[in-house]
Amino acid sequence: MSTRRGFLCAAAGCLTLGLTAGVYAVAQPAEKVIRISAKRFVYTPNEIRLKKGVPVIIELTSEDIVMGFKVPAANVRADVMPGKKVRVRLVPVNAGRLDFLCDIFCGSGHEEMNGAFIVED
Repeated sequence: MSTRRGFLCAAAGCLTLGLTAGVYAVAQPAEKVIRISAKRFVYTPNEIRLKKGVPVIIELTSEDIVMGFKVPAANVRADVMPGKKVRVRLVPVNAGRLDFLCDIFCGSGHEEMNGAFIVED
């Protein structure tokens, strides 16, 4: 009988330890994914609201040709290939306007291909 009692106590101890350990394991929320589509000569959407200090994943696709995506003030850059998804991580550190643009010449109208993240406190 004492062997059985010892086993039950050991099992209860493991269960308690497991539950206690679970209290300290805090799941991190998944970063929000923001999808942006590029095609000559526009990003859709071209204005996006973000929260200061809250990281996001920008998922980019091109509908027609190779595009560039650049956020100069955040040191973020990616090539965007037609039919493929590319992801970049962005953490806005200051409130205000954070401009993005196409940095691969894509034809007449390229200069107008831009957008902005509006970063709020």
